[in-house]
Amino acid sequence: MAKTSKHRPPAAAHQIFILEDHPVFREGLAQIVGGEKDLDVCGTAGTAAEAFSKIALNKPDLVLVDLGLPGKSGLEFIKEIRTSDRTIKLLVISMHDEALYANRVLRAGGDGYIMKQENPEEIVHAIRDVLGGHIYVSEEVMANGAKESSIKPPKAKARPLDQLTDTELEILESLGKGRSNQEIARQIRSNARTVASHCARIRRKLKLKTDNAVIRYAVCWVESGNA
Repeated sequence: MAKTSKHRPPAAAHQIFILEDHPVFREGLAQIVGGEKDLDVCGTAGTAAEAFSKIALNKPDLVLVDLGLPGKSGLEFIKEIRTSDRTIKLLVISMHDEALYANRVLRAGGDGYIMKQENPEEIVHAIRDVLGGHIYVSEEVMANGAKESSIKPPKAKARPLDQLTDTELEILESLGKGRSNQEIARQIRSNARTVASHCARIRRKLKLKTDNAVIRYAVCWVESGNA
């Protein structure tokens, strides 16, 4: 007697949430991800504050996170979500310099880092890689010390910016974008005096002589496309 075949129901698609403040790029990502049979976009947000409530409601398997968000940065978002959820996967997709930020993202609790200029196929590959329990970074960063579970700092001599804390780096970028100390204070949920103290430490670490020199450095860094 012939055996009857049993058809397995199709596996449920992985639920992906997109946290990206640029509407055009956010929509483009949604189309790329939603076009895959095994991936489904369960929600999107333009700010970290908006994302928290939506993520709690939609319970995604993975969040695509931009770093340059208004208000709370992508790094701060990763740190905060990790205090309550260790299972959700967090993949950063950003224009920021990977060599400078990948280590910071993984230390904060992220699971991978991919640049926005990568082709759609590589972005989908990165998503699937992270969903599979792996750390995703570029081959260049991997060659500088990436491990399956973490990334170690490169053995090469650290650049001056590597000395900055995550908050100091965020402040430097904000200065380069023309924001005042008061605006930065609201951004990092602090006060102008604390921002000034951070700026003094940035000045010392970068071996710059004046506050104006810090601002010039920040502007040049941002305009170079490395921020």
